[in-house]
Amino acid sequence: MTDTTVATTPVSARDNGTPLLDIRDLHVGFVTQNGIVPALNGVSLTIMPGETVAIVGESGSGKSTAAHSIIDLLPGTGKVTSGQILFEGQDLAATSGKAFDKIRGNLIGFVPQDPMSNLNPVWNIGFQVEETLVANGRAKRGKDAKAKAITVLKEAGLADAETRLKQYPHQFSGGMKQRVLIGIGLSSRPKLLIADEPTSALDVTVQRVILDHLATLTGDSGTAVLFITHDLGLAAERAEKLVVMYKGKIVESGPSLEILQNPQHPYTKRLVAAAPSLASRRIQGGHLEGAAHDRVVPDAAAPRVTAEPAISVEKLTKVFQINTGKMRSQPFTAVDDVSFSIPKGTTMALVGESGSGKSTVAKLILKLESATSGSVMVGGKDINKVGGRELLALRRQMQPVFQDPFGSLDPLYNIGSTIAEPLVTHRVGSKKERHARVLELLEQVALPTTLIDRYPNELSGGQRQRIAIARALALKPEILVLDEAVSALDVLVQAQILALLTELQSELDLTYLFITHDLAVVRLVADHVSVMRQGKIVEASSTDEVFDNPREEYTKELLAAIPGTGVELGF
Repeated sequence: MTDTTVATTPVSARDNGTPLLDIRDLHVGFVTQNGIVPALNGVSLTIMPGETVAIVGESGSGKSTAAHSIIDLLPGTGKVTSGQILFEGQDLAATSGKAFDKIRGNLIGFVPQDPMSNLNPVWNIGFQVEETLVANGRAKRGKDAKAKAITVLKEAGLADAETRLKQYPHQFSGGMKQRVLIGIGLSSRPKLLIADEPTSALDVTVQRVILDHLATLTGDSGTAVLFITHDLGLAAERAEKLVVMYKGKIVESGPSLEILQNPQHPYTKRLVAAAPSLASRRIQGGHLEGAAHDRVVPDAAAPRVTAEPAISVEKLTKVFQINTGKMRSQPFTAVDDVSFSIPKGTTMALVGESGSGKSTVAKLILKLESATSGSVMVGGKDINKVGGRELLALRRQMQPVFQDPFGSLDPLYNIGSTIAEPLVTHRVGSKKERHARVLELLEQVALPTTLIDRYPNELSGGQRQRIAIARALALKPEILVLDEAVSALDVLVQAQILALLTELQSELDLTYLFITHDLAVVRLVADHVSVMRQGKIVEASSTDEVFDNPREEYTKELLAAIPGTGVELGF
């Protein structure tokens, strides 16, 4: 495993003291029927050649707006109202059309946040990578473009790149899609790479590979990196300079370690306290006082133990047939002889790399996929051997909360209808009783009942995820399957959702299967951990035992890759 240090750049890359990017008093607004609503208010920052800068802040703070302003990718209603964006002396705020096309992609690369919506589902991966290389003048169509596309995917950390070129986005996991986007962003060797939450969908080991690659580019070719991230551990480890944004303004900036060790602004202090990777470090060092996650951490002195399992999985196996082209396929074992049990009222975290089989296990338990072999016992019944009304009754006991709060809610349903949908499907209660239950659930997830008539697009990401949790609780289930349920949220909202889940578990005696690639979060919420690799469980024990005394080398690599582990923060 490669040692990780804060990115540095040869002095020669910065000898002339001229910034690569110099943003001066930038104001951005969005045009509405009531006039222009400000989004950025006087933002100023500089990035030197080869420098790595991280912008952190909660959702809506203006991080992504600032990034999109640089490359002229603001939504149609967004506009720069005043200020300058100087890139190598050229004011990008006054540049548009074909002149900007020569800059975007070639000189300034971009890695978007959402891997689900930034790849075209009807084109294979190879075509999309090759088109980028050709459009930016980095390859000629045909064999040259294909060969360079394979190199791009390998650099982004994708194994068997030549085969992957033929596949489509729906055949990739979220992490694999993000790796493709990262490869595309780096393909033209830009002078500045803007990475908007580039690794939020990646497991920690792949994250380290990708970020090590970015650091190599910074050191070898003088590529500057602008990170947009909510992970302060990542910022501490990877960025030389930290910029904290709040409500469209920069409230604090300076050397990363100085800010994280001694934050001055109250908002920065809240961010540092809420960061899971830093809170996990406090647990390890025995310094938990004042952390935002105090209430989330299970009480090690009084572990929740029961002999009766809520879920018991035995020898679970799932084999898929993978299309290899030319009407041929080959078997792929995604889940291989997996066994575990989860005691009632506890949380088991299922962790591992992207593609290790975690989400497939969740789908098998929920019977969204059919198992090839093995059993899943819930309430004394094997979910693989029941159907019809009996399966419907079992599903009332288990409910999912998915990763993406933007995609898991129907935009045409208001909040009341969304939460009531399971009650309608299972024919529970009268219309009046369902309405009362919806109001009760909104209060249970700490949301105002006035939201009942609003729609998902009117809510923040954190509010949407609370709605998803409320919907999952509607039928009073015993088990929640949480598949990356907090990975898309910024740290402050993430802390709130984790605290909410812990409170609900205590109040309702819920059992959680918590699937995640974020081991820092696992340390905060889980009673037990099962580590998956290539479809198998390679290590399983209590959370403290796995973190303090890991047996498998793979588990040690996962723990070593948690952002911030290589930085001395004084905890």
